[in-house]
Amino acid sequence: MTRLGSVPVRVLVTEDDEDIRLAVELALRDAGFAVDTAPDLATADEALFVNSYDCAVFDRKLPDGDSLGFVRGHRKSGWTVPVLFLTGHDSVADRVAGLAEGDDYLGKPFAVAELIARVRNLCRRAVPSGPEVLRHGDLSLDVSRHEVHRSGGLVSLTAKEFAVVRRLLEAAGSTVTRRELEAAAWDELVAPTSNVLDVVIAQLRRKLGPPPIVRTVRGTGFALS
Repeated sequence: MTRLGSVPVRVLVTEDDEDIRLAVELALRDAGFAVDTAPDLATADEALFVNSYDCAVFDRKLPDGDSLGFVRGHRKSGWTVPVLFLTGHDSVADRVAGLAEGDDYLGKPFAVAELIARVRNLCRRAVPSGPEVLRHGDLSLDVSRHEVHRSGGLVSLTAKEFAVVRRLLEAAGSTVTRRELEAAAWDELVAPTSNVLDVVIAQLRRKLGPPPIVRTVRGTGFALS
């Protein structure tokens, strides 16, 4: 699995051509990325609301609009995820427009190996440039060092446990839904009825020790006490 430190690298691919979408998804998965896909902008918007991504790949022309305007609107709202545009239009004007709103541009047809290399390069830009520490009470998480401490002591966590703690800390004590936590540590292959999240939460509670800091919000998800 491709990772930013201990956290799986997550990519959203929005492409209406089912054959291309599947080929890109499988190639990125084989390269070690966690991948979510969407056939149109409406589905992509739902995915962006629920999940956090390190990179997004958008076909320019989609059934419900031009992804250029979609990305432009999200940028105005503060969205900073690196974007790679795919397009069958390869004029200078199209390339300039794509690079003005996105971070990279790849014309169709393209070599899958080149797409993977470009996605990997964009994901590297998502790595924090300096130390970032998230805190809640006596719990702290150092994003750049990929370390978690409680009451000054280092807590040894798996990659999925680290991802869940990070998402809980990013919520600053607010409730995080089960789906959000599953999305932070896994991809869409996790079955809705799976109990893997409950197992990770139980392990976290044991490792973080007393007093209990991860609380269950009945019917919704979890939060930090």
